[in-house]
Amino acid sequence: MAANVATEGALIAAARAGDEDAFRHLTDPHVRVLHLHCYRMLGSLHDAEDVVQETLVRAWRHLDAFEGRGGVRSWLYRIATNACLTTVARSKRTPQGPPAVSFPEPNAPDVEVVPLEPYPDVWLEELAERDDPAAKYDLAESVRLAFLSVIQLLPARQRAALLLRDVLGWSASEIADLLATTPAAVNGMLQRARSTLERQRASGRLRRRAASEDAELRLLRRFVDAWNAVDIDGLVSLLAEDALLTMPPAPLVYRGRAAIGEFFATVPAGGELHRIRLLPVRANRCAALAAYVANADDDAYGAYGIMVFQCVEEAIVEITGFAEARLFACFGLPQKQGV
Repeated sequence: MAANVATEGALIAAARAGDEDAFRHLTDPHVRVLHLHCYRMLGSLHDAEDVVQETLVRAWRHLDAFEGRGGVRSWLYRIATNACLTTVARSKRTPQGPPAVSFPEPNAPDVEVVPLEPYPDVWLEELAERDDPAAKYDLAESVRLAFLSVIQLLPARQRAALLLRDVLGWSASEIADLLATTPAAVNGMLQRARSTLERQRASGRLRRRAASEDAELRLLRRFVDAWNAVDIDGLVSLLAEDALLTMPPAPLVYRGRAAIGEFFATVPAGGELHRIRLLPVRANRCAALAAYVANADDDAYGAYGIMVFQCVEEAIVEITGFAEARLFACFGLPQKQGV
């Protein structure tokens, strides 16, 4: 530990003297955890990337103000959290209009859809490979889409307090210092945020029990087989009775086997599921499928979207679809595939 502190101190001194390489050596080990924290705060891979870059610029410009309390990582978390709060304040969420194409009538108006993007598991594995202490939290519900969807509904300061306390393990006094408030106020924020989560858990949206990875893979194989066979009944049979299908940011939510079956029979590629090729991936510690759709003008398949599955041992309980081709690069996937 003493050697690490000495090394950090030497890097800080060199960076303050204008050594950019020293600054990179100082901050690079923390970039991935910062990105994950910003993603949890904002729900967006790309907004998180922008905030991390802004955090590094601010840290470089204000390195002389670093007092050494808690180390560099804690200092960077403080900068990043404040940058996230500023980003949330600037971006007023506007309701999405109806999609350009025809969709079945949604049937779950009680579920609010928030802008959200999936997080590639390969990025989470980078933390695990480094034996990073923060990686243990990525295996819990704090990185799952259902949890992230719920916390995006919290006021930004409640969201920050919840993530800093319950995910990163900061004390109420440390959070109060960051948010320029009192520990009592922080405890009040935490109580309200946790109450919101418990209400969602009681409603069934946040499920503690998740399928094992083997069970997920079995369900996914059966899903792909039914999809390739254009077997809508087969797809529906894999769903829980109260399964949900959402497609952030579109305000469309389908609950139950019949509604989701109608969606699959009519929407993806106009219901011609055979035109879509599915490739297994993983996102947010869940099974996922990347979808490529056959192009009309050539023999290739083009990037179409990514579906993330939340499963219990015996069924799929939630499918979150992201019809956004730019996500494929984040997953290390090509934009096109040959026949």
